Amino acid sequence: MEINIWAVIVATIVQFIIGMVWYTPIFGKVWGEIHGFDKLSKEKQKEMEKEMGPWYGVQLAMTVITTIVFAKTLTMLPDNSPYALAAMLWLGFMLPAQVSSILFGGTEPKNIVKKSLIMVGGSLACLLGAAVVFSLFA
Repeated sequence: MEINIWAVIVATIVQFIIGMVWYTPIFGKVWGEIHGFDKLSKEKQKEMEKEMGPWYGVQLAMTVITTIVFAKTLTMLPDNSPYALAAMLWLGFMLPAQVSSILFGGTEPKNIVKKSLIMVGGSLACLLGAAVVFSLFA
């Protein structure tokens, strides 16, 4: 089976929107506190926001990679539900990698659980969003 490029494009957009909503209106305040953004002046916050453009581009590229790999895995395992595959990819790869990066990435111990829940929840939400798209394009 071939990868449906339109499904990949739509799934990428859906995941990017989910991430934007997850890390801004839903968990933005907590995320800002974890990273000390709440302690910065409004001017410094605005300056940092203006410098984020290239990093959003990098995140978009990472989302494209994740989406293509997910789509390719679906073509290699066509008897699997996109939802089951999303859960397996998340449980086997994303969850352990994210928790490890939090544990050993300099996160303050008091923020490890909060940051882990936000990150692993966000990645699961994104993969499930992609699964919805892939199931609609199937």
